[in-house]
Amino acid sequence: MSPVLSSSSVGTTLHRRRVSPTTAGLFPDCPEDVGPMQVVDGLAPVVDQRDSISDRATADCPPASLAAHGTQNRANGPVRNVAAVPHERAHARLVGIARLAACSPRAETQRSSAEKPEYFVLPVKSILNRCDSNRVPFEWTINPYRGCEFACKYCYARYTHEYMELDGSEFEKKIYVKKDAAPLLAHDISRKYSYTSAKSGGERPEHIAIGTATDPYQPAEREYGVTRACLEELAKREGLSISIITKSNQVVRDIDVLQRVALRSDLAIDITITTLRARLARLLEPRAPRPDLRLAAVKQLRDAGLAVGVSASPLIPGITDRDGDLEAVAAAAREAGAQWFFSGVLFLMPASAKQFLPFVREKFPRLAKQYEQWYAKNGYAPEEYRQKASERVRRIRERLGFASRPWIATTRTPQRAQMSLAWSAPTVRIEAGLEAAAG
Repeated sequence: MSPVLSSSSVGTTLHRRRVSPTTAGLFPDCPEDVGPMQVVDGLAPVVDQRDSISDRATADCPPASLAAHGTQNRANGPVRNVAAVPHERAHARLVGIARLAACSPRAETQRSSAEKPEYFVLPVKSILNRCDSNRVPFEWTINPYRGCEFACKYCYARYTHEYMELDGSEFEKKIYVKKDAAPLLAHDISRKYSYTSAKSGGERPEHIAIGTATDPYQPAEREYGVTRACLEELAKREGLSISIITKSNQVVRDIDVLQRVALRSDLAIDITITTLRARLARLLEPRAPRPDLRLAAVKQLRDAGLAVGVSASPLIPGITDRDGDLEAVAAAAREAGAQWFFSGVLFLMPASAKQFLPFVREKFPRLAKQYEQWYAKNGYAPEEYRQKASERVRRIRERLGFASRPWIATTRTPQRAQMSLAWSAPTVRIEAGLEAAAG
């Protein structure tokens, strides 16, 4: 059994109990001056998962101020860019998720490669996290891991490590495996989830997006199985609205459970393919599967009767946007059976810009000046460029007969403890395109 999945995650009922946690009960004891860069030896004392510290919702979706203002100033943006500066935190008392991460024990691994990341077991209070941002089309996120080994140079989610007082460069080097995900998810769905979304005026269920701040099928999934454990739990439910986004062909391993989920709930799967050029893909996404393997996964998923689309996000100015490139990705996606296609222009949060801009200067020096002008003070490319990119995607979809999102007509009778009446869902449009999460 996986070291991060308890026996309670299979075949048992999770019994809720009311608790009044204190600070002492929430956080394990660990030395005051030890930070997450210097993890303590041995196993840290971890309390019952329902009483432990929760993820901060802002670590799973774009900060609310981005949704409200649509721009981000590097100087006063909502995400700290100095979270892991040693001289500013050398003697600071760690709190919240940072303190918990500092005391997380190492996870057992069978991998022997010298290039493997460090794995840690992270106790959390919740696996289903609320996302209140109006910038994204979902209410809930599930991120089975913190960090991602694929090491995409442009990844927007690097900022999530800053909540643990780690630098964004550690995102692919220190992977945190969330403990007891399945029983926690059972608890969360029963307690938090609503089948009548406020965003839709009660016409559709709330949407759960899996993989907004990590790839749920990164190499860690082969060992720890947190994503599959979550899917097994979701397969027991009825009437949910779910999407998954990944760069990995490992998703085909779970076709059996994905089919069970899709029989009872609305499920959309997005495979991210930013370029068909294998050498460029390896440069931008060093440890992600090759583009051809992802296209093969699209075909396998469609052959299995699952709803699948392709994300070409982010569209990277001057790198993946040359004439014909985006069109080639879309054509290959269509040939593989993809039902929808979307792409959004590169968005750089401060933690991402800190990694990506030096990469551009080194590998694409002719573009360095343009990137400094566009991204040094703002997370977004100019509006004119974004509008042209949007129109380009629109033309591609029209020419190839793609939808921008899947439309799914469903009639469900979800099993909800508080109601015995049948519930019929109308035809709904599942907003599975996660432009903000596509990195």
